Amino acid sequence: MAIALTTLVEEAERYLHAASIKDYCPNGLQVEGRPQVRRIVSGVTASQALLDAAVELEADVLLVHHGYFWKGENPCVVGIKQRRLKTLLVNDISLLAYHLPLDLHPEVGNNVQLARQLDLIVEGPLDAHDPSCVGLIGCLAEPMSSRDFARRVHEVLGREPLLVEGPGLIQRVGWCTGGGQGYIEQAIAAGVDLYLTGEASEQTFHSAQENGISFIAAGHHATERYGVQALGDYLARRFAIEHLFIDCPNPI
Repeated sequence: MAIALTTLVEEAERYLHAASIKDYCPNGLQVEGRPQVRRIVSGVTASQALLDAAVELEADVLLVHHGYFWKGENPCVVGIKQRRLKTLLVNDISLLAYHLPLDLHPEVGNNVQLARQLDLIVEGPLDAHDPSCVGLIGCLAEPMSSRDFARRVHEVLGREPLLVEGPGLIQRVGWCTGGGQGYIEQAIAAGVDLYLTGEASEQTFHSAQENGISFIAAGHHATERYGVQALGDYLARRFAIEHLFIDCPNPI
């Protein structure tokens, strides 16, 4: 079965409320390919490795969290940008990308999906007064040590996390997938025992240590694998088409 590309894009836009969210890149259809869609291939980032996999799998649409055309980047179509766009255009593959709309969504969003993977109970937004903060706050069903929780993160994500161990057990947790280390101050203000994100900055260690909380950096790529899979599955079910997720390894 095939559906029109326009129908697929319209449903993704509606489902994610993409038009209402300000972002650092265009969300939605970034590169237009063939007009009919039978197979979606998804992945975290539209890297050359993922593009090559999409070509090999005869994808009609490549669905990603990290697409192209970011604010402030060089607009010239040269180097890796030229090679990536050429791969899509020559093979008539559409690129569909959703950044913050995919972080924020209450069902398929990266942060909600990560909570499900790690058995975190969602309570609400990390900072209800800051709409730019896409993180969440919640708790564990039972208190545990930060080392035990770090072991859970390792087992689920398949990646050794960076742990800054605070005092005592943890139960109240804040998290933001990807490069959310800057939200640690909101997490501290919310009274968390542990804050989890993808990356760490030099000052993150001091913020955690001096405020007496634990901190985990579990990997930008590793924490953002689940939203795009869930969105791809939703679209595949909605239109009875095929969806395949490709995890291109990335240690960061």
